[in-house]
Amino acid sequence: MSPAPADDSDHKPRDGGWGWVVVFGAHISIGFAYSTPKVLSIFFGEIQEQLGSSSSEVAWISSIMLAAMYGGGPVSSVLVGRFGSRPVTMLGGVMCAVSMVTASFGNSIVFLYLCIGIIGGCGLALNLNASLTIISKYFLAKRPLANGLAMAGSPVFQSVMAPVNQYLLDVFGWRGSLLIIGGLMLNCCVAGALMRPVTVPCKLSSSASQTKVDEQPNNSKTTLKESCMMNLKKFLDFSFFKDRGFVIYLTGNMLFIFGAYSPIMFLQAYAISQGVDEYSAAYLLSIMGLVDMFFRPGTGLVANSKWVRPRIQYFFSFAMIFNGTCHLLCPLMNNYSFLVVYAVLYGMSFGMVFALIFECLMDLMGNERFPRAVGLVTIMECFPMLVGPPAAGLLVDIFGDYKYLFIMCGSVILLGGLFLFIMNIYNYHMLKREETAKGKEQNQKTTENQDQVEMKQAPEVEMGQTEPEAKHKNGTQRDPCPENAGTPN
Repeated sequence: MSPAPADDSDHKPRDGGWGWVVVFGAHISIGFAYSTPKVLSIFFGEIQEQLGSSSSEVAWISSIMLAAMYGGGPVSSVLVGRFGSRPVTMLGGVMCAVSMVTASFGNSIVFLYLCIGIIGGCGLALNLNASLTIISKYFLAKRPLANGLAMAGSPVFQSVMAPVNQYLLDVFGWRGSLLIIGGLMLNCCVAGALMRPVTVPCKLSSSASQTKVDEQPNNSKTTLKESCMMNLKKFLDFSFFKDRGFVIYLTGNMLFIFGAYSPIMFLQAYAISQGVDEYSAAYLLSIMGLVDMFFRPGTGLVANSKWVRPRIQYFFSFAMIFNGTCHLLCPLMNNYSFLVVYAVLYGMSFGMVFALIFECLMDLMGNERFPRAVGLVTIMECFPMLVGPPAAGLLVDIFGDYKYLFIMCGSVILLGGLFLFIMNIYNYHMLKREETAKGKEQNQKTTENQDQVEMKQAPEVEMGQTEPEAKHKNGTQRDPCPENAGTPN
């Protein structure tokens, strides 16, 4: 998810000071938000055995969690706008902790869907959006650096939590591990406590303030209703579907999201099926996270160069094609050394895509339309994100082999990358033609306007002519004294 725009008030962020403490808190909150649905896959094998579930049924846990996290973005934005980032982040931390602790007592897969998927996913949505919003209020000039440090929490936590979860699983089992993870996620409350609200000087006079306070109780229900409707329109602006570039981007993006997370969730299980020990298999996720951590800012620097910036949509297409090709090659890697190579390539391509995914949308929509567009995109992403991992798990259940899910995910992502590449060529061609036609139409209108101006000016010029000139122009001349017509000079 993208950071919310800064306040439009005259208050200028300090770009430092306590803001760096806020970045540290956001780093923790965002780290848990993005890494938890991925590293929970380490427990899937044991959950599957104890609860008698299939691979497809277990995969629904993370997919529901991710879908709730993305789908809850608009609701989180409304709460942050009304109550601020600090209480919303702390509430999200409590919800995540409660979801994990409650899930540890579950005896059915549906109970885990409710606790981990829905409650935990909604808690992560509160953490994520509130953390991104508070950074935009503390930073302006240094905002890219602050957002980069905060977003680095995702690969950092993934690298650390993957082996930690494997250790917890070996020592305490999946139930005890969820209890401990629930306690660890209470650190989101500590992170939220660090998010001190920004104090903005009030410019209203005391009388105006008193009037506003006096009127507030009478209009509170109306104001809340109008605020909710404004936020709903902000995040659900369906007029974007009339924009050809947006539809192309959304189609390719949804194809990518469908296959993006399944390989992460099943990578450890696939490595174990190839004879790799559990700890080495868990380290594959750590390797991927470390590579991802360095490639995201590196990709941003490359994309910002003068050679790539005008062609950033094609660069995004290349990143998707690269990612899909990696998954297609994974079934050929049947030993640990090759799987490490796959994890490195996967981290590279995954980091490239997510470094460009929102930048490309901003390039298409512009700064003013971006907040509304990204709200609609994240909601639409919920559907492929919800269906993708269970579909991959269903292939494992049917064929009894993990390689088919990598082939499916790689094919879908590769198709999305090729679709974006070809359709962007078409889109830019059509934009050029439309711009040329628009230029010709403007020139024609300008010419017609000039002709109309000249036609209006012509009678005025004739009215300003002298009488002999007018007579000469009309071809006739009347003598004011007809009796002298025959008199010679």
